Amino acid sequence: MTARVTTTPPVPPPSGAAPLTVLIADDQPLVRTGLALILRAAPGIEVVGEAGNGEEAIEAAHRLRPTVVLMDIRMPVLDGVSATQRLVAELPDTRVLALSTFDMDEYVIRALRAGASGFLPKDVSPEELAAALHTVRAGEAVVAPRLLTRLIATFVAAPPLATDLADLTSRETEILRLIASGLDNTEIATTLGIGVQTVKNHVTSVFAKLGVRDRAQAVIVAYESGLVRARNGTS
Repeated sequence: MTARVTTTPPVPPPSGAAPLTVLIADDQPLVRTGLALILRAAPGIEVVGEAGNGEEAIEAAHRLRPTVVLMDIRMPVLDGVSATQRLVAELPDTRVLALSTFDMDEYVIRALRAGASGFLPKDVSPEELAAALHTVRAGEAVVAPRLLTRLIATFVAAPPLATDLADLTSRETEILRLIASGLDNTEIATTLGIGVQTVKNHVTSVFAKLGVRDRAQAVIVAYESGLVRARNGTS
C-alpha cells in the first residue's frame, strides 16, 4: 500500500511571500536530480541545495537555512534519523520531511520520534510532494492519519509509560485519543458534538502541554504514554 499525504490542498502563500526553500538530502544522485526537477517546476518552491548524506545535510542546512529539508532516512556517514534529530535541535525553524522507499519501515517511526514533520514514499506524485511541503511549512504533519496509526501500531509494541498526561484535561485527553485514532479536526468535532474551532483550540493546548509540534508527534506520545495501544499492525 502506498502512503498518501493529507488530501486537503495547502493554502497558497500570499502574494509576495518568500518562496518555500528546500534542501534535498539523498545518497542517490538520480533521486536528488529527479526531486529537484519536480520541485523546480512547482510554483513558490525553490531548491536551494542538495546533500548526499546526513552530515552534508546538517552542514548545508546551517549554511542555507532552508524552510524544509527533504530527508532520505537511509544514508551513509550519518543516517537521516540522526541528522533529523540534530537539525530539530540546532535549527528549530527548519522542518524535516522524511523520505522512505518502504511504507512500513521502522526508520520512519524513528524519524518521527526524532522530530520529522512526517514522511513520504519516494514514489509520491509531484502534486502530493508540493502539497506536502506547503503543509509542513504551515506547521502540520503530512502523513495520512490512518497510515500513521498503522505504522505506529506496527512498530510500537508494549509502549512504556514514557509521557505524563496528567496536565491534560479530560476533554484534551479524549481529543488526543481521537487524534491517535486517525480523526481530523472536523471528524473530532462531529464525534464530540462541538465546533471545529473549539477542537482547534483544544488541539493547540494539547500540543503545548505535551511539547509536540504536530499531529505526528502527538500520535506517538499517545502510543508511548499507553493512552492508545498497538493492535497487531492495524489502525
